[in-house]
Amino acid sequence: MSNVELVAVGTELLLGQLVDTNTAYVAATLAENGIDCYASHAVGDNRERIANLVREILERADGLISTGGLGPTVDDLTKEAVADAFGLELVLDSAALAEIEGFFASIGQTMRENNRKQAFLPQGSLPLVNPHGTAPGFIAFRADGKFAACMPGVPREMKPMLAERLLPWLRSHFAVREGIVTRILHTVNIGESEIDHRIADLFTSSENPKIAVLAHDYRCDVKIMAKAASTESALVSIAPLETELRSRLHGHVFGIDATTLEGAVLAALDERAERLAVAESCTGGRVAAALTAVPGASRRFLGGVVAYDNAVKLAQLGVPEETLARFGAVSEECALAMARGVRDRLGAEIGIATTGIAGPEGGSAEKPVGTLCVAFVGPRGERAWTLQLRGDRAAIQSRATTAALGLLWREVKIS
Repeated sequence: MSNVELVAVGTELLLGQLVDTNTAYVAATLAENGIDCYASHAVGDNRERIANLVREILERADGLISTGGLGPTVDDLTKEAVADAFGLELVLDSAALAEIEGFFASIGQTMRENNRKQAFLPQGSLPLVNPHGTAPGFIAFRADGKFAACMPGVPREMKPMLAERLLPWLRSHFAVREGIVTRILHTVNIGESEIDHRIADLFTSSENPKIAVLAHDYRCDVKIMAKAASTESALVSIAPLETELRSRLHGHVFGIDATTLEGAVLAALDERAERLAVAESCTGGRVAAALTAVPGASRRFLGGVVAYDNAVKLAQLGVPEETLARFGAVSEECALAMARGVRDRLGAEIGIATTGIAGPEGGSAEKPVGTLCVAFVGPRGERAWTLQLRGDRAAIQSRATTAALGLLWREVKIS
């Protein structure tokens, strides 16, 4: 089976100064087109280390695809390293030089001598034209036929080069006849270990399509991946497995593919023709922000109150002083009072509230940092939950937002 490995070149990646988005994009594109990627790597701007990595990869893979290191500066060394690894000379490619000269002419700038360096490619390479910049890509070939396909690191240059130049060559080179189609089942209110417990046998019994589980902050995705000659054929093979997964995860699958949790909440509210109001303390408006990011949210979301201080809970939401004195602001009783208050004051059918301790300070033995209380008040009753979340302040607030939306979805959709 033909396979490639990916290489991201750049010392800035190793120093954490730049996030590598290229590798994820290239990997996803290859998967969609049925080309297997077995590993990815990052390496700094060092000629010897890049060359050694190229040699190492091609001991096991049919080819490698790299991004970065094709610029005009002295630390752009990908071409030189590949040439070293393959025992090739760098030679001037006149067509590549003409493309670079034409690019500078089109933007009315003078081409510097160091840009001429970019037109030197490993001998025998197949150039990959770059109409969006000055760095041509190339595919260099080792004597045994294995290859290194190198593209610039700038995403706006790399992405069209991949789609228009490299991908057609890869599909032809590997005689690809199949692609991979992925269906994603989004779940909430269920942990990764519980999902694994429920579907463990399907991991081993299903190879094509196959299953993967990816955990996020307080929710999980179950991915079904099928390799087939067409999207239609892949979806046909996915359908029975999807049905089985939905059955085993009943009550937790809120959507597929591009569906978001907040979008699923608003869709469920649409089905019941009910309107929502939100009262937030520890989430600081994040639940409202998530909902209002969805186009058309105004049909079902009326508004919210960020009641961070107890005085706001009292004055704006009508939380009884006795409730705060007896149970405290972080309590199911307070959350229920907040939910009732925001529902009544905004004239909604449903109210939901969050209150908790995001940290890093403010916790106690009885109510440690990460304690979250969520309350739901609606036509089908009142409910409250206490959860214990982990992480730093930002993680707790993010997970609290997801937890609140997940519980809201369940109450509106399932109850």
